[in-house]
Amino acid sequence: QVELMESGGGSVETGQSLRLSCEASGFTNSKIYMAWFRQAPGEEREGVAAISPGGSSAGIYYADSVKGRFTISLDSLDNAKKIVYLEMNDLKPEDTATYYCAADWRPRGLGTAYNFWGQGTQVTVSS
Repeated sequence: QVELMESGGGSVETGQSLRLSCEASGFTNSKIYMAWFRQAPGEEREGVAAISPGGSSAGIYYADSVKGRFTISLDSLDNAKKIVYLEMNDLKPEDTATYYCAADWRPRGLGTAYNFWGQGTQVTVSS
């Protein structure tokens, strides 16, 4: 059974940093594409960052709104378990949202067609 479990959310002030983690387990195929999304109240879910199975820079994508501030990275513990991180620096009030981890066997980029989703973790940035 595939499971995605996020952690690391919280409340910070403008300019501070947070690191989100998402542990993905239950995959039988090591070639897993992963991504972070966020959704603020009343807004659509938007892609923040995505990473290819190998984790190389060639397979990493960011939304324009977070480029230069957020960094996505991937640890492959074994074929069945992976951890994807989202390092968020210089946080702004507009980054306030529920952040979701997503995974799929196919490349989905920053689109929302991922088949597997976590429950989300709240990030609140105060001014």
